[in-house]
Parts: sequence; C-alpha cells; structure tokens
Amino acid sequence: MLFAEPAADPLAGRRVLVLISGSIAAVKLPGLVSALVQRGALVRCVLTPSAARLVSAVALASLSRHPCYLDEDQWSHQAARPLHIELAEWAEVVLLAPLSASSLGRWLHGLADTLLASTLLATEAPVLAAPAMNSAMWQAEPVRHNWQALHRLERVLPLPPASGLLACDRLGDGRMAAPGMLLLALESLLTWGWRRDWQGRRLLVTAGPTREPLDPARCLTNPSTGRMGVLLAQAARLRGAEVELVHGPLSLDRDWLEGLHCRSITTAAELEQALAVLQPQASAIAMAAAVADHRRTAPLLDKLSKRELESQLSTGWQAVPDLLAALVERRAPGQAILGFAAFSGDGLAEAQRKLQRKGCDLLFANPIDRPGVGFGAAANEGWLLAADGRQWRLEPSGKLAVAHRLLTALGDVLSPQDQAARE
Repeated sequence: MLFAEPAADPLAGRRVLVLISGSIAAVKLPGLVSALVQRGALVRCVLTPSAARLVSAVALASLSRHPCYLDEDQWSHQAARPLHIELAEWAEVVLLAPLSASSLGRWLHGLADTLLASTLLATEAPVLAAPAMNSAMWQAEPVRHNWQALHRLERVLPLPPASGLLACDRLGDGRMAAPGMLLLALESLLTWGWRRDWQGRRLLVTAGPTREPLDPARCLTNPSTGRMGVLLAQAARLRGAEVELVHGPLSLDRDWLEGLHCRSITTAAELEQALAVLQPQASAIAMAAAVADHRRTAPLLDKLSKRELESQLSTGWQAVPDLLAALVERRAPGQAILGFAAFSGDGLAEAQRKLQRKGCDLLFANPIDRPGVGFGAAANEGWLLAADGRQWRLEPSGKLAVAHRLLTALGDVLSPQDQAARE
C-alpha cells in the first residue's frame, strides 16, 4: 500500500516579519526567531529604540540570518525605496510581539513616527498582535479602549496576554503569550486567517486518553497525546469561541493550553461526570478524547505479581459506557456534536455504520496505522462523514489545518444558512 508523504511544515518558506516593541518580554524573541528559522520560515526583524535597549540587534540578525532593522535604517540615500514600504510589501505575515502600550496607541491613532509604526500602517499582510505590559497598565482605560478597537481592524488577530508573575513582581494579566502559543497562532493565521466566525459560540472539546487502573502500578490506556483535541480547542478560541477543554493525561507543548478553560480528568468515569456538567452550556461538542473501551469493576489496591497478573487480565472487566451516544441522547435542540473514530485498515464502511449508531451530526474517521498520521503525529488524514450522507476526504495535512476544516463543518451544522450561501 502506498502512503502519502507527510505534510510539510505550514511555516516552511513563509515570509514572517517580526516587529518588536519596548517591553521586557522582548528578551523572549530571539528564541522565537530561532524557532521560526528552524521550521524553515524566512524572517526579518525590526526593533524600536526601547526594544533595542532590551534585546540585541546583533543576536536577532544572527538568528534570523538577515540584518535586523532599527529606526536609523528607515531612510537612506542608498536605498531606492523607503525601508518601511519594502518590509511591508515583503511580509506574508507580521508578528507584533511584544506589543507595548505605546506601540498600540501609535497604531490605533495612525501615527508613523517610528520604523515599526510606519511598517504597520503600510503593510497589507495579516498581523498577529501579542501585547505585554504591567497588569495595571493593561487594565488602564485608554489601553482597554485601544485593545477593543484593535479587534475591529481587518487582517488583525489579537492574542490577549496571559496571567502569571510579571517582571515587575506583580501577579496578574499582562504576560505576553508563550512562545509555543505564538507559533501556533502564526500557523493558524496562515492556515485560516483572522476571521472570528465562532464569536459568541461555546465549544466543549474532549482530548487525550483515559487511563483505567488495574492496580497501583498498571492501567489500560492508549497512545493518544491529546494533540488533535487541543489544537481543535485552540483553533476555535482563535476564531472567537469560548472553549471548555476536558482532557486526560497529555503529551504535548503545554503552551498550547494557554487561554483555554481546562478541566483535567484521568478515568472515563471522571470524563462522564465532566460532560454531564458542561454539556448544557455548549453550542457544540467535539468528542476527540480516546476513551478506553473497558475498565476494572473494582481496581485492585495492591500491586499484582507477574504470576497473579495473568489470571486478573481475563476477569473483572466491564465495558465503559458509550459517552458519545449519551451526549447525543441528552443534547438540547440545536446543539451540534462531532465524534471521532480511529481505525486501521479500510475503516470507512465501519465509520459509516458508527455514525448511524451514534447519531451525531459529524464523524471524523482517521487511520492510526499509517506513517506520519494518527496518534502522536503532527499530521492527520481521514474521512469526515455527515449525518445526511455527505462525506469529505481530508488529505494528509497538519493537525491544526484539519482542526480548522472540522470547525468549519461543525459551524455549518450550527448555521445552515452560512453553508447554503457558500454553495
């Protein structure tokens, strides 16, 4: 059997302009620039005068493999065109991080008194804006006014700061989004854009494996890392949704959990309880968790010896309730549900039967026996099946791109008129 080549990194070959303004969070940007280059991106950097006092232009030039630009570089008798125009037109996507209160104010009021400010006004590329500042500054009324106004600009994806310990020793909002989250948001911006079509909707997502204990040392589980479900949750958040994430033990970049309302579980029983509490508030549900099929009737309190283990494996097990079917049975009118089905071999026919048995609106069936996709892989592929008989083949691509495809289909279930308009 022939398999498709693994999907290319969505950042490879893309032109990323990094604009760095004056916040202590600027010290994180050299590492981020290095990560972008390692993933194959073409990177140019611009420093404001304040930022240049915090991070080395030489370091950024070395890491980006290209000169780092300062204010004094903006005008030169040796250049045929203004530098801010050259950079603005070169960029395929702009990362503005950290975004200081001063740079935010300049941008919103149309000022062009620095190279960074001029480039922002001149570019037509999408912009990922990640502010960073003291929590009192972040809560100040003028900053809040400017931040809300930023959401109304075209081609801008505002990424709010996180909570944590700030450089000023205060604990609160204002910490720049984590580097892993910035990379994820950049990838999303290049994959989907800045549209916030999930604004006003609440999505409940489950992710990762469950673990059913046999004894204190052993459990029944599976190789799921939680990557597909977490990326689905973040894609929805970046598209404007309010997201609740219920997850089992995860094996992924913890930065990807930033900005999500998370509830950690271990067993299928804990997941069942969480779903019962959270389902009524959800507009839609994506059941991406890999739930164990069986569990012990009563987990053993003492560790078994190897000899005792063999006899215990054949007795004392019970089937885990069908959590997806239970969601469908008790859902409110208008609530959309997406299920997942992992398969090996040719599983399309079984996935179609499973969709009929479960009664959900959509079912994504993905293979777990093909190189480069499935459990723990960066990519995924499969079939998206709809209750009305339609089906779509999703070719191998990054899991974030797959997440956006699934969200669009789930949004169509919530808003059939939007789907009709596109067709």
